[in-house]
Amino acid sequence: MQRRSRGINTGLILLLSQIFHVGINNIPPVTLATLALNIWLFLNPLKSLYNSCLSVEKCYQQKDWQRLLLSPFHHADDWHLYFNMASMLWKGINLERRLGSKWFAYIIITFSLLTGVVYLFLEFALAEFMDEPDFRRNCAVGFSGVLFALKVLNNHYCPGGFVNVLGFPVPNKFACWAELVAIHFISPGTSFAGHLAGILVGLMYTHGPLKKIMETCAGMFSSNVAYPEQRYYFNSYSGYQDSYPYGRPGHYAEVPRNYDVYTAGLSEEEQLERALRASLWDRGNGRSSPSPYGFRLSPEEEMRRQRLHRFDGQ
Repeated sequence: MQRRSRGINTGLILLLSQIFHVGINNIPPVTLATLALNIWLFLNPLKSLYNSCLSVEKCYQQKDWQRLLLSPFHHADDWHLYFNMASMLWKGINLERRLGSKWFAYIIITFSLLTGVVYLFLEFALAEFMDEPDFRRNCAVGFSGVLFALKVLNNHYCPGGFVNVLGFPVPNKFACWAELVAIHFISPGTSFAGHLAGILVGLMYTHGPLKKIMETCAGMFSSNVAYPEQRYYFNSYSGYQDSYPYGRPGHYAEVPRNYDVYTAGLSEEEQLERALRASLWDRGNGRSSPSPYGFRLSPEEEMRRQRLHRFDGQ
């Protein structure tokens, strides 16, 4: 194990500051564990970047398959770690609360491996079709491919609204593609194939067979199948209810969705903040307990919170 050379890692300091500002108790367990693993491996890498990065030459031709496991969780520098984990923080909070911790952990593991496989396929295809062997030697590290896949899921579950990409409003459903292009204008050295692989894996889950395959595999290895939970959110964001139409997980009925009913026209960031507040209220805090660190309620919301506690006590 090689320890990072000592120095001021500004990106790491900013990341830790952001995590503590949100509050460790407010971060779901799988998201928190993913952040902790990436930070730990940044400070104590299992192997050097040269020996952990993913390429067709090293992984496929030389049969060094452990790189599929190592490459997503190693980062080139502290700013690489910061931007990836800051993105993971918010995507993880949103998706883990929606899907449940067990299924979200399953997604992280599957996406981490599958993104690397798709990346190898893309680089191999480019090397063959363009007759350019350098594509086989392109070596990539980092969690950003997985993050692009999670971005596809997040936009799938929250399809409305716009995001700002280089100053231009872009509909959520096209945000991944716009960000893919924008990142490579801003930072040409990043792995276009790695990011594209993440988008393709996300689309395989939302529009392809991957989700069904994962459900089938989960059923084969466990009698208590941890399928993603169906949660229906309401305008008040006072909580959620899980619904299984046939009385048990694994059976679903298509329910027409009116997204305006539960988004209330809020942006993704506003929805996330309200959902966090709702999850904190549902923990059964006492009436006089202060608001958790990092969240401040308006007087109207505080009154609504008191009414919810009084209702729960009846």
